[in-house]
Amino acid sequence: MQPLAPEWGFSTASLGFTVTRRLVLTALILALALAVAAALLLRTEQGYAAASYAWLKLRGGYTVEERVRMHAGAVESRLRAKFEAVAVPYPPAHLAYVAFKDSAQLEVYARAHPSAEWRRVHTYPILGMSGDLGPKLRQGDMQVPEGIYRAEYLNANSRFHLSIRLNYPNEFDLAQARADGRTQPGSDIMIHGTAASIGCLAMGNQAAEDLFILAALTGKERVEIVVAPTDFRRQPVRAPEGSPAWLPVLYREIKAALNRFPGEA
Repeated sequence: MQPLAPEWGFSTASLGFTVTRRLVLTALILALALAVAAALLLRTEQGYAAASYAWLKLRGGYTVEERVRMHAGAVESRLRAKFEAVAVPYPPAHLAYVAFKDSAQLEVYARAHPSAEWRRVHTYPILGMSGDLGPKLRQGDMQVPEGIYRAEYLNANSRFHLSIRLNYPNEFDLAQARADGRTQPGSDIMIHGTAASIGCLAMGNQAAEDLFILAALTGKERVEIVVAPTDFRRQPVRAPEGSPAWLPVLYREIKAALNRFPGEA
């Protein structure tokens, strides 16, 4: 007896081929969609930084010297003419990064030697900065600190592309915390890449490269960082209502530090 042919008009083999072809097409479409999504993600500051961080973890990280070799040429091409315009050698002998929270700007100052006058070289927009005007008081308050700091550490393997860690809390911050009875003033405050920040200054990746490489070439021990609520060279020293009793003292110190820097380039 002859086996009965399938009544629906195609064989099991052809059915399997059709299913396989559909699976392959679905896989190709998914792969293409993922590739497009990845390409779009890499076009963002955060996406590029995340991809870079994943890669550096795979390769075992970078040294500061390796990062300098990677980015120094591009940074110099962007900045050398700005230094020459204000008659300061590149790289300079001393650097100062002065950030203003209310205007979301970071000004770069440089000088040729310790007794030379400071010159303003360039101003960068701060792309991300959490909290309000006023000092940082405790871990998790999302505040950007205010004060006079130094570059404590250059992080060549940051999750935010590149970063410079401030020496927060400094001696003043710790003294006020003890006086107030605060035991956790916070830590790990950075100037870094990308445009997102929780308590740090997010500058975008290209600006972070400029600031990182400048600090590395100058020497982090010769980098001063001032974070001010406003430009006290132009605005009166006024502490917000409800602020700590010691805040006017800090603001007068910040004002004195700002007065060393010219208001105009």
